[in-house]
Amino acid sequence: MKKIREYMNRDLNLSILVTLTFAIFITLRIIIGPSLLSLNNIQSMLFQVPEFGFLALAMMLSNMVGGIDLSIIANANTVAIFTAYVLNGQLSFGTDGAARIILALIFAIVCSLLFGSFNGILISKTSAPPLIATLGTMTLFQGIGMAVTGGASVGDLIPEFSMIAKAKLLELPVIFWIFLGAAVIVGLVLTYTSFGRNFYLYGGNPVAARFSGIHNEKMCISTFLLTGLLAGIAGIIILSRVNSAKVGYGDSYLLQTMIVCVVGGIDPNGGKGKVQGVVIAILLMQVMSSAFTIMSLSPYTKKLIWGIMLVCVLGLNHIIGNYSEYKKLKMSMKAKA
Repeated sequence: MKKIREYMNRDLNLSILVTLTFAIFITLRIIIGPSLLSLNNIQSMLFQVPEFGFLALAMMLSNMVGGIDLSIIANANTVAIFTAYVLNGQLSFGTDGAARIILALIFAIVCSLLFGSFNGILISKTSAPPLIATLGTMTLFQGIGMAVTGGASVGDLIPEFSMIAKAKLLELPVIFWIFLGAAVIVGLVLTYTSFGRNFYLYGGNPVAARFSGIHNEKMCISTFLLTGLLAGIAGIIILSRVNSAKVGYGDSYLLQTMIVCVVGGIDPNGGKGKVQGVVIAILLMQVMSSAFTIMSLSPYTKKLIWGIMLVCVLGLNHIIGNYSEYKKLKMSMKAKA
């Protein structure tokens, strides 16, 4: 029992999240019954996780440097629109079949990197608050998508592209394995590389980071470059799942990504948080969303629950923070005595 208590105290936020996840899961299992754990429902949930998961990882990185990226949804949709134009032949440059899919994927990655780097350069060079800067670029990216499409959806893609979303490995969607692999890579980079150490220091205290020899502008650009890339990958997955692209798809994801980051233990002020917490929160959010669908709850009720959940977690994080400070103060007083 003592070992369990010590392990939980190492990361109190993560321990509470795991406990909360099990409690909610068991409660929903009792209310809904075995249909929640059916193979079809599990496959359906994991089929929906990746597009939202990549967006949540993007929001996580921006939060961990004390900022926010409001443009991730607009980024994903605009990338999906341009990719769709390549796949339906309007920007294919004479390619077809597998060559056209490869060209579309390259086009998508380049667009997402351009959008991400634009955010990073704008924030680092103008010292604009990320909230204001990405609000502006969100409107800009949406405007580009609207100007290109006229508000209509872009479809008529080559059928082979949809196989990205339909393919399965070990009875689970391949896109879920891709998301899981990306989350592991991001976690390893943040935990075991010099970039990760600099990233946490920059997010926690930019002034100290500058005096430690870290190039803050480069770190800011690199961070938003990664958020842009992750959002672009989400756009590719959305396009493959839905088989069309349009401005405004998944607008509700923006609030949900913020909730996931807070629930996952990411400090909005920067410098604290772990990928595994966000991944658990993503899975928790998807299970709850699937349960709400089975229970036929209205979208308004869902938003109410998400809002209550966000407020409760913020309050809980505040209590945990005060408790941690109290423990540190108590240990310091004992050491002095």
